[in-house]
Amino acid sequence: MLAEGEFIDTSVPGLQPISFVIPAHNEAKYIEKTIKAIWSAVEELKLIAEVIVVNDASTDDTVSIAIANGAKIVDVELRNIGAVRNAGAKEAVHPWLVFVDADTVLPAKTLGDSIQSLASGAVGGGARVVIDETQPLFFVKRLMYLAVVVVWQVMGRWAAGCYMFCRKDVFDSFGGFDEKFFAAEELFFSRQIKSRGKFKLVTNPVVTSARKLHGYSTWELARFIFLPILSLRSLFQSRTGLELLYEDRR
Repeated sequence: MLAEGEFIDTSVPGLQPISFVIPAHNEAKYIEKTIKAIWSAVEELKLIAEVIVVNDASTDDTVSIAIANGAKIVDVELRNIGAVRNAGAKEAVHPWLVFVDADTVLPAKTLGDSIQSLASGAVGGGARVVIDETQPLFFVKRLMYLAVVVVWQVMGRWAAGCYMFCRKDVFDSFGGFDEKFFAAEELFFSRQIKSRGKFKLVTNPVVTSARKLHGYSTWELARFIFLPILSLRSLFQSRTGLELLYEDRR
């Protein structure tokens, strides 16, 4: 792990350039902050990198903002998060991949821990996730969020969908995200990575927005959390019931 004031040694054997992939559908409100945080981390750690924004049928200023902030654009109309990420990975030119959601801020320390993990032999992983608390969160919703974190990352040891990293050759070896699924693709990603080598969840976190928690009722959030139990047969192979992921109330 990076200590206070410690930086990545770019002469370390095995350190590789990085392709960042950001899936985006109408993310004009968030994407500039996300891209700027990536470039800031890249500059601080003295890395070689590219930022790819996969524009999935946006109708707002997502594309122009991304271009203005130095990102490459891949245009798709898929509305399937795994397929969108795959489209970005296909265009990536560097041997390491980092998937970051458009409303997620990546600190330099978190990125540093991630790439040191890869340089040390891990084949992929994720990071701890904290939510942006600019707006206070209702107590019950906070408990629901914490419950998901405990089940997903503490018990399951799976990467959160807002931040995942891996070697591109390993990602390509299992065909990327399974496009049959419209959600929980990070669970299947984590399982594939674990089956091929060392999987690492770094301690330093990423910071993601709480927009879904603020935008949906407690009942709607509860229904989404328990959807896997109620829909084991379909297991996210339809967008039905996944409006929380594919629609944004702002």
